[in-house]
Amino acid sequence: MRNFIRHPSDIPMDYRLTRQGPGRQNRIKNISAGGLCFETPEPLQRGRMVQITIPVREPPFEATGIIVWCHQTNHHYEVGVQFADANTEFALRMVEQICQIHHYQREILEQEGRWLSGADAAAEWVAKYASDFPA
Repeated sequence: MRNFIRHPSDIPMDYRLTRQGPGRQNRIKNISAGGLCFETPEPLQRGRMVQITIPVREPPFEATGIIVWCHQTNHHYEVGVQFADANTEFALRMVEQICQIHHYQREILEQEGRWLSGADAAAEWVAKYASDFPA
């Protein structure tokens, strides 16, 4: 049983396994208030700390998490990261909403041919979906 609702995403992100190590670019597969999942070409060890950067706002959202699972799927690995800090969970909640707004912005462009600024997309998304977004 899941504690948090997962929200599909394809938002870009960077991750690094150590503060001095090289950063790697990837995309979030899904995100929730408890953590996120992303794909990587190589397996990552469970229990390792990982630094996540999500550039959906300025300054970018940054958090440290723990790799809680890693499963091979076809020719890549899906990695689950958990955030334990309450402040991180609150910030991640905001990132969830930003991801949904970003997805809405792209969807409107593809389906209606309408380009929305970030502010316009946020206003429309909030009017349409904010009341349905889980608390």
